[in-house]
Amino acid sequence: MITAAHAILYSNDAATDREVLAEILRGGRSVDAGGGWLILGLPPAEVAVHPTDGAPQHELHLVCDDVEATVADLTARGVVVEGGITDEGWGLRTTIRLPGGGALGLYQPRHPLAAGPA
Repeated sequence: MITAAHAILYSNDAATDREVLAEILRGGRSVDAGGGWLILGLPPAEVAVHPTDGAPQHELHLVCDDVEATVADLTARGVVVEGGITDEGWGLRTTIRLPGGGALGLYQPRHPLAAGPA
């Protein structure tokens, strides 16, 4: 039986990215897997598979109830949010830039969610 999912982000500055993710996910559970390898708990999650004509790729998006309020809060806490908020039809979306060069999507969905209460 599957009990959880484990996402891995590769970074050129893993220590700083861990600090920023801990700030973004503040209040969440975390564990030290040994040797300083911090593993951060995530909110309930879901996975979707989208078709592509290009090379397969993977993305991680964080979901929020109010993207404008979340961006204001994250920015006030020193998290870099770039590109503005765009209306994608299925939701309002922006990008969180991690210090190690990676990016996370952040969006306020307009579609039903599989994660969380029904």
